[in-house]
Amino acid sequence: MLKNLQLSLADLLGDEYISAVCAARSFLTGESGAALKAAAEEKTDFWPESFARRQEELMASVGTRVVPAFPDSESGAPTRAYAAAQHTHAAPLSGFGAFRTGEDGRLYFAGKSEHYQIPLGHAFPGYRLIEKARELGIPNATHNNTRGYITRRLERALIAAANGLEPDDPRMEQVLSSRKPGVLNTVINLETGSLAVEAALKMMLTRFFSLDGQTEPEYAGRIPVFLVMADHAGGLTGNYHGTTVLAQTLRGLWPQLYRQAEETALYKVVPVPINDPDAFEAILTRYNQAPYKTAGFCHELILMNYGGIRLEEQYLQRAYALCRKTDTPVLCDEIQSCAWYGGLFLFRRYGLEPDFVSVGKGFPGGEYPASKILASSAFDSMSQFGALVTNGQEELASLSYLITMAFIRENGEAMEQTGRFYHECLRSLAARYPDLCDGVTGDGHMSALSFRRIEQAAAFCRYLNNNLCVDASAQTYKINCPPVVLTKLPLITSESMAERLTALMEQALQQTLRGEASV
Repeated sequence: MLKNLQLSLADLLGDEYISAVCAARSFLTGESGAALKAAAEEKTDFWPESFARRQEELMASVGTRVVPAFPDSESGAPTRAYAAAQHTHAAPLSGFGAFRTGEDGRLYFAGKSEHYQIPLGHAFPGYRLIEKARELGIPNATHNNTRGYITRRLERALIAAANGLEPDDPRMEQVLSSRKPGVLNTVINLETGSLAVEAALKMMLTRFFSLDGQTEPEYAGRIPVFLVMADHAGGLTGNYHGTTVLAQTLRGLWPQLYRQAEETALYKVVPVPINDPDAFEAILTRYNQAPYKTAGFCHELILMNYGGIRLEEQYLQRAYALCRKTDTPVLCDEIQSCAWYGGLFLFRRYGLEPDFVSVGKGFPGGEYPASKILASSAFDSMSQFGALVTNGQEELASLSYLITMAFIRENGEAMEQTGRFYHECLRSLAARYPDLCDGVTGDGHMSALSFRRIEQAAAFCRYLNNNLCVDASAQTYKINCPPVVLTKLPLITSESMAERLTALMEQALQQTLRGEASV
């Protein structure tokens, strides 16, 4: 069971900073400094009993029409691709915890946490502290050379968590001053996961090409080789690291552009088989011989864009050791998995020491777009404008991170227990339908039902989405993708809610069986 947490802005940000904020606000507006201070010290319930109780009550109404439909015909001005993918009936009228009411008036369960953005659900009570910060006049907008106190405090908190420490631990000074690979001690604040990954790729490339034309790169003249996770056919579709052009070529998009880059020895992308350490070693050895040099190994921990496959600890630990031996920096892309575990980072459970970790989505809780790249200063090679977005340093976005982190830290063990429970529920469900399912992939809240055929996965997913109003997805657009249906439950999901969700999934499986029998 999740525990309530009561915190004020002063608790999160410190009395000294709050006193300075209140004095500044009082001068600017003429408001009473004492009244402002009292507001900053007022505690907010993060998980009030009434909110928790309502989550349980709402679960019984998922899939039913609970309010009149919104009769609107506004189509916006999307691209053709966006228009084709649009499901206006499920667009939100209002959200509350793990639920939203769609424009069709039905109640939906956010089975993918609105594409991994809301680990704590919609309208999480703890985020009311953001509104209190606004009342104190704490501005959101800053710039890269005026990073505010909250953002600086968050940077330290993230580095501490990434190293398994508390922010005030004396060992933090040693971490922050380290220049060793594998010691995360640097943060670049960005807006999206794509830009966070792009920053890491740029730092890898500066070892081959000069950013400013003034310095001689360490591996000038060698051809940089990026290693990425392969699909089951040995192609590039098993990985996903964002939507910048460079990151998209890593997964096989822009084939003509990439082919020209490869033919002119600009860079090369090489897929490595999933969970095959011997193949990894052979590929790494081959591409650390002239004219090549491995520029970096880029991976997720759970391939949520390729069947929910979980990379094995033993495989990654050996791969990391080989990368360290060959001076190959490693990017652990945690955009999708960060903030879904008690320790906040999944890589720590694997015992890994990556050189770059991309984080985002879950940490700001859907309140702001705010992703970051955590890096080892051994690879700190970017100028101030080399990896920058104007509004990447937003103070209230940083506050949303701190709120999310505080609640997950308090409830991490209970959350992980529910994740394990849900994963086992899916295992039991799959075992009851062997003609359709052949197991479960993923981990915890990020779990997926694996089907025997893509047609089965697609039919199940359609029924779950359209008839039962549970968000899930099947990656039918990838030729070599395993036929799975992906979920990523909000961390506020209880075991009883997970049981009810599993019962809805069983309805969808029964309907899928009936559909197959009628063909």
